[in-house]
Amino acid sequence: MNFSIQSLYTWYRNSLRNPKYRWWIILGTLVYLVSPFDIVPDFFPVVGQIDDVFLLTLLVGEVSGLVIEGWKARKGEVDANAPNTPDGSTSSASTIDVDAVSVK
Repeated sequence: MNFSIQSLYTWYRNSLRNPKYRWWIILGTLVYLVSPFDIVPDFFPVVGQIDDVFLLTLLVGEVSGLVIEGWKARKGEVDANAPNTPDGSTSSASTIDVDAVSVK
């Protein structure tokens, strides 16, 4: 099994975007933040808080993105039928082809 931080981030982000699991992930993250049991215990001066700050930053960033998307959809600024790109933004109907040249 291949483990990476990127795959963990992708799993967390996709779980938050799934309405079925969203509140469980948010609740689990908040419980982890206040829990004395961490990957790195908090009694280590700086290193102990790094995982908590990282997880809190990730949670706030993703939840605020979901709130903004919901707000835009409610205002009618986002087309609900537009397909999503892998980075979460909606793509336009036209495609632009670009000729790329390798520079070394």
